[in-house]
Amino acid sequence: MSGDPVHAALDTQAAAVEPQVVAWRHHLHQNPELSNREVDTARLIADHLTSLGLDEVRTGISGHGVVGVLRGGLPGDRVVALRADIDALPVKEESGESFASTVVDTTYPGGPFPVSHACGHDGHTAMLLGAATVLAGLRDRLPGTVLFVFQPAEEGAPAGEKSGAKQMLDEGACDDPVPTMAFGMHLAPLPDTYVGYRVGNQFGASCMIRIVLTGQQVHGSTPWMGVDPMPAAGAIMVGIGQLYRQVPAFDPVTVTIGHVEDVGRFNIVPGTVTLWGTIRCSVEDDMADLQKRLTTLAEQSAAAYGCTAEVAYLQDVPAVHNLRKWIDAVLPTVERVVGKEKAYETPPTLGYDDVSEFVNAYGGVYLMLGAQDGELDDDGKPRPTPGGRGLVPNHNPRFYVDDDALVRGVRLHCHVAYDHLTGAITPEE
Repeated sequence: MSGDPVHAALDTQAAAVEPQVVAWRHHLHQNPELSNREVDTARLIADHLTSLGLDEVRTGISGHGVVGVLRGGLPGDRVVALRADIDALPVKEESGESFASTVVDTTYPGGPFPVSHACGHDGHTAMLLGAATVLAGLRDRLPGTVLFVFQPAEEGAPAGEKSGAKQMLDEGACDDPVPTMAFGMHLAPLPDTYVGYRVGNQFGASCMIRIVLTGQQVHGSTPWMGVDPMPAAGAIMVGIGQLYRQVPAFDPVTVTIGHVEDVGRFNIVPGTVTLWGTIRCSVEDDMADLQKRLTTLAEQSAAAYGCTAEVAYLQDVPAVHNLRKWIDAVLPTVERVVGKEKAYETPPTLGYDDVSEFVNAYGGVYLMLGAQDGELDDDGKPRPTPGGRGLVPNHNPRFYVDDDALVRGVRLHCHVAYDHLTGAITPEE
């Protein structure tokens, strides 16, 4: 329990805004927009922030990013940046929700794609809108500044386009005033009411792979008159399975080819084949070595089949790394909000999140917010609650979020923001 009356006021106002937060989340869920196309989502965010009478609402940052600036009514030099990602995924929804998405984007590069919020970003956006509402209502009791950072394209903009966290920073989204802490959380297939944290890498490092194999197009009836890049593509995908044996096995890595693109005709030997994929590393230093080895594999496999390979690594995202001093500083606040027994340390994951750009730039913490029907077993590992909907991973068509997790997210945003501004969350040097 806390003796600070502002903590109680934050909780009271979070409870009051909960129905609106749930409504926002359902609306966003039914109207998802892919990375770098978040036009209506950004408009909803900007309209609400404007209605709160914030000191400033910045729009059009890194595409469709929005930043709200709330200067508190009390003197203070600290600045906390609360971040939420706003984009959806090219995933067909199978959640069974009454508000499930039926959106199909017919113009997105590589599409058409079914679109859904299969990663919880709708909840992230709704929770931060709720936190903005609560904190704006108590601005006269805030000793410092809060930035509400709504980031587009966390899932990665189409190749050749710029957006995301790094682009927001490059465009000066948080330059005035500069944050002294960044904070965010990710809805996750962890037991509802629990918060997961990790000292060290919460998420891994990532990059996008593009391998363009060039041969010579010809009719499928006369392959000897051209150069077929398909066997080279197959050799590369098989060879990737041996890359794991070329790096130390103690730190997980994964290399995935998720999309193969050619001329799309069954009876044509294509002139080019493009492989799209991703590398994930639990230890960031392994990335350069894996990239070098994959480039060698691609170029030499292509040469073996008379083709050429052009390899590019795009959209580098650093690991989300929580420093011990920041975790130690924020844990008392987290435990006050959800209960000491409800905060637990989670294992690392090879997922990525470019919130790392904010955490690296300003310091801070990124947490996992449990939002599904689960419990911890005797070993402290999540397991599904009997009779519940299960623990469904992000990016799965059946991914879901329990709405009652949202108000906890609002409270966490508000308490962390207030505690940092008052100096209660300050890492020891």
